[in-house]
Amino acid sequence: MSNILEVKDLKITFDTYAGKVQAIRGVSFDLKKGETLAIVGESGSGKSVTTRSIMQLLSQNANIEEGQILFDGQDLVKTSEKEMQNIRGKKIAMIFQDPMTSLNPTMTIEKQIAEPLRLHQNMNKQQAAERALELLKLVGLPDAEKRMKQYPHQFSGGQRQRVVIAIALACDPDILIADEPTTALDVTIQAQILELMKELQHKVNTSIIFITHDLGVVANVADRVAVMYAGKFVEVGTVDEVFYNPQHPYTWGLLASMPTLETNGSLYAIPGTPPDLLDPPKGDAFAPRNEYRMKIDTEHQPPMFKVSDTHYAATWLLHKDAPAINPPAEIMARQKVYKEKYAALHTEGGAK
Repeated sequence: MSNILEVKDLKITFDTYAGKVQAIRGVSFDLKKGETLAIVGESGSGKSVTTRSIMQLLSQNANIEEGQILFDGQDLVKTSEKEMQNIRGKKIAMIFQDPMTSLNPTMTIEKQIAEPLRLHQNMNKQQAAERALELLKLVGLPDAEKRMKQYPHQFSGGQRQRVVIAIALACDPDILIADEPTTALDVTIQAQILELMKELQHKVNTSIIFITHDLGVVANVADRVAVMYAGKFVEVGTVDEVFYNPQHPYTWGLLASMPTLETNGSLYAIPGTPPDLLDPPKGDAFAPRNEYRMKIDTEHQPPMFKVSDTHYAATWLLHKDAPAINPPAEIMARQKVYKEKYAALHTEGGAK
């Protein structure tokens, strides 16, 4: 599959009264046509800033210091605001975290869905209304004809999020950015929205960037996962690679903090706090919280070490001279499942 988006060495700072916050510190990734890439990390790790930079929706005190954001070969960093207005909503759309604040309380649902259609697709009022009805049915909203004439306050949280998804899909965008779209919803509705997004992706072949702090959500949605910490990607791989063969101690901590059916008592919590990005540490930003840290972690940032053709992790533990260590028991159990699964697949492939 070819890349529809390439982000290269992106560095973003924010001017504050205390100085420059180095929010994004050299992020690079690509997005393929029709795939879902999940970006995972704690609050403040830089997930939303990264995706808002793609939409060029950063605040006034933000500065893109370095890097490129190539969408179909066009560098969005150098794109004018007028050109971006033709891209936002039409070619790249975004689902925001809170569906209530994403909708205009004074406009009917029909008008809000019709607005991008009339702006970007040059539809007349009748055509836009018909397409709005199709979209509401597509996202599974019951009694769509009746609900089109209603206002956001007449909808539940899950229904509002379906409307927001309908608006985002109105112009058949090439890329859909979903910024924690299920955080404000209860667990049952979360599952419905995630299933809806998977179904819609198969129907319209949209590429999705899914932002979340919950690794449990990712397993059922993504093709690939990028784990983010302190403004940098620390591990990137397929879902199976990151879930069952994680290599970075921060990923180990995130996975260990997920509740499972076997969870008994308190959940694991990663010790310490994220670093102050006004003055990022000299070496590995995760070193102060890393029980497996070595001297080199406090002196030099690790590069992305290759684990496989699709799996990379930024930890000195992968260096050929690093001492052998045993990950937490839960991670070792996951790696055992991973090895057994792929050994079986390899055997079946050889038998064929």
